[in-house]
Amino acid sequence: MQKPLVSVIITTYNRNNYLKKALESVLNQSYKNLDIIVVDDGSFGDENQNLCSKYSFINYIKIENSGGPCKPRNEGIKMSKGSYITFLDDDDIWEFNKIEILLDVLESNPSFGLAHHYCKLIDENDKDLEKYVGRPGKLEDKHGNISMKMIGNYTVSDYPLCRTEIIKKVGFFNERMIAAGEDVEYWNRASFFTKFYYVDLPLTKYRIHFSNNSEINRQEYLKLNIFNKYFLTEYKNRGIISETEFNVYIQKLVHNQIKMFKTNFLKSLIILNKLDPFWFMKWKSIKLFIFILIKR
Repeated sequence: MQKPLVSVIITTYNRNNYLKKALESVLNQSYKNLDIIVVDDGSFGDENQNLCSKYSFINYIKIENSGGPCKPRNEGIKMSKGSYITFLDDDDIWEFNKIEILLDVLESNPSFGLAHHYCKLIDENDKDLEKYVGRPGKLEDKHGNISMKMIGNYTVSDYPLCRTEIIKKVGFFNERMIAAGEDVEYWNRASFFTKFYYVDLPLTKYRIHFSNNSEINRQEYLKLNIFNKYFLTEYKNRGIISETEFNVYIQKLVHNQIKMFKTNFLKSLIILNKLDPFWFMKWKSIKLFIFILIKR
């Protein structure tokens, strides 16, 4: 039986030294039937192209700088040929058996459209920080039908493996968003089309360094719930969710936004009023608001 083709979309910008390591972690995968696509978001010079040209099976494309990861990922989706799609940023690294493990899960569980895991943290010099991100307190919080748990939460860790048919239903990444929650918004959307299979293993090394932890990104992240409301409104209008479900989801966004007051009080208040102009008339919201104010 022919093994399914897996498209790996790697986005990069001006980090050739990290890109080499990311590529190596893909090339060293135990699963070999890969469609590798590198989308360069307008890096200076030809270093990335020269690196990728060493491998005839790597599809390299350079686009005009877009200022964020969404357009490069979308260009990669357009080029992909696999039955499955996954993503990788140039500064992160995969464990050698990541694809094999996630693919085996999805091939064995056809009712699930996406498989994900948690991540190990490393620093800019590849040092293991002995910390993890994305591991739930309860496995059921990240497994199965979890659209209700997704909204207002960072549920899917980076780089899940997803069936291409699900990607087609979800569509493209929202190019109005910069590198601040755009992946969260995307997988939030995906949770309405399929069940998620959670694998309790650290299959990605996620790099912590200055450029992916900026104050600008933290401030932009405050807007995430507005973008979540946009797609929820669309899904309600398309009949994917009911009016009742929509109202429940919006209240989850309201509560999540209230928790962001400690990041920027004024901006969060403005966004809160856009989410629900009458949020202050709901007792649970007021109680949470008072609690957050006291906690500050």
